[in-house]
Amino acid sequence: MMSAARFREVWALALPILGAMLSQVLLNLVDLAMVGHLGANALAGVGAASFLHFTAFSAITGLSSAVQAMVARRYGEGRHDETAVSLNGGLLLSLAIGLPLSLILIAAAPWLFATLYADPAVGAEGTAYLQFRLAGIVAVGINFSFRGYWSAIRRARLYLYVLGGMSALNILLDWLLIFGKFGLPELGTRGAGLANLISAFAGASAYLWLAWREARPAGFLRRMPSRQQLKDLLRIGLPSCAQNLLFAGGFSVLLWIIGQIGTAELAVTNVLINITLAAVLPGMAFGLAAAALTGSALGRGDVDDASAWAWDVFRATWWVFALLATPMLFATDAVLNVFFNDPATAGHLVDVGRMPLRLIGIGVTLDGLGFILMNALLGVGASLPVALVAVGLQWGFFLPGAYTAAVVFGSGLPTIWMLMTGYRAVQTGIFAWLWIGRRWAKTRV
Repeated sequence: MMSAARFREVWALALPILGAMLSQVLLNLVDLAMVGHLGANALAGVGAASFLHFTAFSAITGLSSAVQAMVARRYGEGRHDETAVSLNGGLLLSLAIGLPLSLILIAAAPWLFATLYADPAVGAEGTAYLQFRLAGIVAVGINFSFRGYWSAIRRARLYLYVLGGMSALNILLDWLLIFGKFGLPELGTRGAGLANLISAFAGASAYLWLAWREARPAGFLRRMPSRQQLKDLLRIGLPSCAQNLLFAGGFSVLLWIIGQIGTAELAVTNVLINITLAAVLPGMAFGLAAAALTGSALGRGDVDDASAWAWDVFRATWWVFALLATPMLFATDAVLNVFFNDPATAGHLVDVGRMPLRLIGIGVTLDGLGFILMNALLGVGASLPVALVAVGLQWGFFLPGAYTAAVVFGSGLPTIWMLMTGYRAVQTGIFAWLWIGRRWAKTRV
């Protein structure tokens, strides 16, 4: 049994992170609902572009886990005046990797859509949206590095304030620019992309101002990381970058596979994946709390305490996942009807998505445990085994199985989501085995 004090500590750290994550969920859902008023082609195009963008920025978001692992370890060791040095390195690497990546992919966006998606109407809606999103890769890298830093030093409230403000700004700009309110041009899907770009750089600017005010004593922009510290950031961060890149790329491949079935299935899959990401974001939030707590405990040299924190975080939060699963299981049609507004197609789209959404609900709690354990492993620096397990199962089992089911045998979405639920359950089991084994206690950070 966990103590009341540990329960309170978990929630004191996790609640601001969860609030920030929920603001992002709200943004994603509102964004989808607004774009849904533009029709199925717009919804499919923006969905495809979102996952291409997700794939692109995943190449640098793994640096966040490296920043958090190193900062949490220094924090646990009591070396608070050094905690921002790793943050400085994360910001430097975000700029060095993100800027050329952004320029290359903006130029390649029309080709990517023409190659991956056969329907030209989907490409016409998605290409410009994607280019706007790609222009913000550097800002995304900066924002994720700050997320790792604030979480590690137990100042997650600052993350909540900034991300909440970003989401509110993005929603407002969506409404203004998609539909052309107050004399602004009616930009449709282009307006959704521009709104996201503006809010991303606004958030990065807010983080930089807060760090200048709050983190100068910890070395922010005063001490650059040594060559060894940069090597450690890359050693820990690159496996996570590769994992995130291939995880996101796997979703893009999944969209391509389902695109071979039909545009209706592609539009439904966009909604299902966004609901899935909304459901697991609390797991990511609780996982970030677990990463901070386990990393700090290991910094103190207390391996037993570090091991206990991952399980205690799940004990304190499992009921959240159960609540999230309830509407998916018992109000399935009502959830799907939020996203499908065209009377001519809504009934068919709900029929297509009903069973997959229920499968998502069945797997939510176990997947939440998987995210907590995964982030606990990342928090102690064990990024390489995490990447090998996640990438191996997704690309070695799930995607080949989904292709065989959809393209070779002509199966629909329920079979594909059964495969996804199964592979995620196996992944959680392997993460639990790795955590119990404690080989991560020897990881140098």
